[in-house]
Amino acid sequence: MLNHRSEQPSRPVDLPFSPVLLAGLALAPVPPRLLQPLFDAILSVVRRRHPDILERLAAYPHSVVGIDPVDLPFVLILEPIPEQPMLTVCRDFDDIRPTAVIRGPLEMLFNLAEGKIDGDAAFFSRQLVIEGDTEVVLALRNAVDGAGINLEDDFAATLGPLARPLRHAATVGGWLYKRMSRDMSMLRSAIVGPALRSTDAQSARINELEAEVAQMRRNMRHRENRA
Repeated sequence: MLNHRSEQPSRPVDLPFSPVLLAGLALAPVPPRLLQPLFDAILSVVRRRHPDILERLAAYPHSVVGIDPVDLPFVLILEPIPEQPMLTVCRDFDDIRPTAVIRGPLEMLFNLAEGKIDGDAAFFSRQLVIEGDTEVVLALRNAVDGAGINLEDDFAATLGPLARPLRHAATVGGWLYKRMSRDMSMLRSAIVGPALRSTDAQSARINELEAEVAQMRRNMRHRENRA
């Protein structure tokens, strides 16, 4: 099914320094096929709990939506085929020509799916990149906005008696994630902060020197005119 070809799209350079990025480094050696069962389960939950998402995309049965979590070493390919939708894990877009690509950090993509943040604000802040057919992306966004997705509730509803342990694990995991995010933010500030301050100081000094050179040139032209 994935027989389209295109050049590899470039990823944003400024990756978020977060626990997801560390997890992505750990997952780099893992073949995508080993992750495929997880995303098969995700698609199964979506079809069961939010069938209207795929129904709204039925008008684009031949579209191929690329989802690129920039802090993970793989991409996702969504094919909203009405009879058999597919969500495929790939290493990259080398052998695929997506109709549209949505690119951003994993946490932001999750928050968008759950309606916790505004997509327009994320796009204009350059934390979210959209390429290709924006009509398909808009249709997907409208479908997700009206679906009322809650990832924890959706997965818990499919696990029966395992739902309570899942919720407990999710609570603990969320606390650990926030703690690690704060610690990594402090670490980044400690490492990058001095360099940024030095760069700002150098930029300010360069601006001063440029102003001095411009003034010297004006003075020289003034003397030449008087002469």
